[in-house]
Amino acid sequence: MPQNTLSVSGLLGLLLALLSPSVSAAVGSIDLTSSGVGYFALAVFTLAYILVMSEEKLHLRKSKPVLVAAGIIWMLIGWVYVQGGMAAESEYAFRHTLLEFAELMLFLLVAMTYINALEERRLFDVLRAWMVRKGFNYKTLFWLTGLLSFFISPIADNLTTALLMCAVVIKMAPEDNRFINLCCVNIVIAANAGGAFSPFGDITTLMVWQAGIVKFQEFFSLFLPSLVNYAIPALVMSFFVEDRKPAAVYEEVELKRGALRIMALFLLTIATAVCYHTFLHLPPVAGMMMGLGYLQFFGFFLRRTLPGSLARKRALAEQAGDEAALRRLGSVVPFDVFNRVARAEWDTLLFFYGVVMCVGGLGFMGYLALMSDVLYNGFGPTFANITLGVASALIDNIPVMFAVLTMEPEMSHGQWLLITLTAGTGGSLLSIGSAAGVALMGQARGAYTFFGHLKWAPVIALGYAAGILVHLWLNVESFSLFG
Repeated sequence: MPQNTLSVSGLLGLLLALLSPSVSAAVGSIDLTSSGVGYFALAVFTLAYILVMSEEKLHLRKSKPVLVAAGIIWMLIGWVYVQGGMAAESEYAFRHTLLEFAELMLFLLVAMTYINALEERRLFDVLRAWMVRKGFNYKTLFWLTGLLSFFISPIADNLTTALLMCAVVIKMAPEDNRFINLCCVNIVIAANAGGAFSPFGDITTLMVWQAGIVKFQEFFSLFLPSLVNYAIPALVMSFFVEDRKPAAVYEEVELKRGALRIMALFLLTIATAVCYHTFLHLPPVAGMMMGLGYLQFFGFFLRRTLPGSLARKRALAEQAGDEAALRRLGSVVPFDVFNRVARAEWDTLLFFYGVVMCVGGLGFMGYLALMSDVLYNGFGPTFANITLGVASALIDNIPVMFAVLTMEPEMSHGQWLLITLTAGTGGSLLSIGSAAGVALMGQARGAYTFFGHLKWAPVIALGYAAGILVHLWLNVESFSLFG
């Protein structure tokens, strides 16, 4: 037998020997937290997350390591439970976790499809062109992009909003790296804070809403805490914005046919999802999938009426002698809903799958119950929720929130609102702490950096603390510091 085969066999044998003694003991108690299998699963998850956090350096998409980690963790669970004659239990646990992901994934897929459709219809380009054409000075641009990020992200999600506003800043001040970095920090804070008071603003708020813990209208009680979270660091940073005006850039952008109607359909879809959840007590995803049907019907209408619309516009352009308009009309392609579905952020959706399955697997092993006991029973929910918010700057808020939802700690309604706030805004402390920050490091590469964001961490932390204090003060009736 060749030497390399012997070494591989030896390594496999050693691994099985290390894991096997813990397996039999773990099967009886359904607790793998002190077993070799559990330790190995934790090591796999930790390694996967180190690779995720190194995405910018390695240029490795964040979905890849967590997909592999999820497969390994559930393979270990399956092996343990098959050995103990309890395969049905592990299968049920896997299917239950998968169902939770499927509901959220389909919801996000519909939302992403609408956002991509609005982008294709050039709604966001028109907004950007208007801002660029106005020729605002740096201070006005700083506040405008921040406030728009705060108020658009509750509908369009924090990632899309941040990318849109960053494009405006780069267009306005292409050579001013200091100003771009300052604006990007401001945009990330604003987009994350704005996303925290809406079920549609962030994946974590969506998870809480779909779990039925916080009702749709109750998220708006986080508006003022979120506003304070954004306003304090923005106010401090605004003193460092130079008082000068960039050269105005003229950019003519025309809305494509149906853009405003698609926006109306998106709002109708949101209303449908809310009604399904509030009045019918059905998962919101049912309403969102119905809303995808609205968009498909409207896409059919746009395709069928396109030839007549083009003929009318071409006749008007020929009468006016508008050569540019004729060229634009010659390049028009029919609207296709499935092209918008294909352009959804699949890396994010697959990353979401990997994280949910990893955390679900570790929870099934018993680690989340152990974590809940240490954090929520040992230190109390207020300390735990604030700490987990800070941790989301490093770990990402998706696994943090899914872990809390899986743990289901006993705590008051105000505490559930607190973890919603902290998980949504804690990621602003570091540029790698949120999808918005990571995306802008790529879009404004060289201008917006990890260390460029880090130097503003103290004022961001001040806003984080102030937002929490405002929440404790405003929502005191539904709040208990100890439960």
